[in-house]
Amino acid sequence: MTKRTIVLTAIIAGLALAGCQRKDDEGPTQLTGRLFVFNYRVASASYMITLKKIAPIPDGTMAVAEFENPAGGDPLVVQQKIYSFWDKITLESPDLRCVRKDHPYSVSIKLVDASDKTLQTIKTQVKSDLDQTVLPTRPLVVGPAYTANPDIFKSDGSADYGKDTACPA
Repeated sequence: MTKRTIVLTAIIAGLALAGCQRKDDEGPTQLTGRLFVFNYRVASASYMITLKKIAPIPDGTMAVAEFENPAGGDPLVVQQKIYSFWDKITLESPDLRCVRKDHPYSVSIKLVDASDKTLQTIKTQVKSDLDQTVLPTRPLVVGPAYTANPDIFKSDGSADYGKDTACPA
């Protein structure tokens, strides 16, 4: 082999290896799911975001998620410790009110290491295919035995599921 062939082979190999590298802005996770979870039994709705680990995550990493508040006001902030051995990360918001069908809600996730250095930032939107009016305003069941809630199910056989009238239009 000539010197020129060796150099050319090394350049081609270097370019091929460079093409296999992740982009710097991708970070150690990949967004795999985003949805609203409606639990009619306990009259709650929440955001659920799932991430898949695609690269090592340092010990002490935290996920800081900011969820747009459908009722208005400040975003709902959740901080969760991320363990390096997790392959899947699930982030869930506190209970929500006023979720509207087909409205895009913003979510921002930041992964920070133990020294507070940002490892990754993910911005996305979540749309619901249901309006929160499908949920009762109070839980249908109470207690560990799922006893019917007497505030909803009256002794005369009627039911009052309530209406949340404090939601913005």
